Amino acid sequence: MTLSLNARALLVSVLLLAGFLLVWQLGTQGTKSVEQMDPEYARLMGVTTTQGKSAMPGPLDVGSQIWKHLKEPFYDRGPNDKGIGIQLAYSLLRVLTGYTIAVLVALPIGFLIGMSPLMNKALNPFIQILKPISPLAWMPLALYTIKDSSISAIFVIFICSVWPMLVNTAFGVASTRKEWLNVARTLEVRPLRKAFTIILPAAAPTIVTGMRISIGIAWLVIVAAEMLVGGTGIGYFVWNEWNNLSITNVIISILVIGLMGMMLDQILAFVGRLVTYPE
Repeated sequence: MTLSLNARALLVSVLLLAGFLLVWQLGTQGTKSVEQMDPEYARLMGVTTTQGKSAMPGPLDVGSQIWKHLKEPFYDRGPNDKGIGIQLAYSLLRVLTGYTIAVLVALPIGFLIGMSPLMNKALNPFIQILKPISPLAWMPLALYTIKDSSISAIFVIFICSVWPMLVNTAFGVASTRKEWLNVARTLEVRPLRKAFTIILPAAAPTIVTGMRISIGIAWLVIVAAEMLVGGTGIGYFVWNEWNNLSITNVIISILVIGLMGMMLDQILAFVGRLVTYPE
């Protein structure tokens, strides 16, 4: 029986993962023990002085530590000792707050730019100047003016999320087929009704694409922002575990960041499929 494309792709993915884990495990077994390593190098690599411990944790070590985190993800034993679930929740809250504000700002302005050539030409220079600025470049100014690290992180998420959505919304609205707009004009459809019944459905796939790009950028930026401002969040968790010389927890954090980013992307990919219709 011939396997479907999805089944074959899944099989290849599983084989690649198994091969990667095998190479990783064999590689860590061949590394020097702590006693054979230079002490300064061992400290930088996050290796404890346990007898015979490898310089880099293997997949079995990481898996064992993941199980410990899963058993108690929401513990809180003080400012620098919180469960990975709590840290992830702080990051998600900041990302979703900044992202939601960006949606509320970008979509109306994008519609305005897409429907009005005058506003497009008037606002385009400002967009082209502000769009290339790294979101983290705003962090010092945000910290100075807002004086709150959590709100500053949300502001940075807003800044990095707004531009892809705004540009894609304007492009989608401006690309609405002229025949549909001519029919609406012939039927004397009011502007507000035309925006919601003709332009929005036509531009929806492009808008969701911009939203999908924005959520990916926002999740990238929040990790770096939390490393800078500290306190809470998955980015701070990574930095704190590095300071604690726990390479195993750093690897787990990287895995959690990747999985959560994939989930956020797939949610918006699903929304994109819902609003895309064959012509």
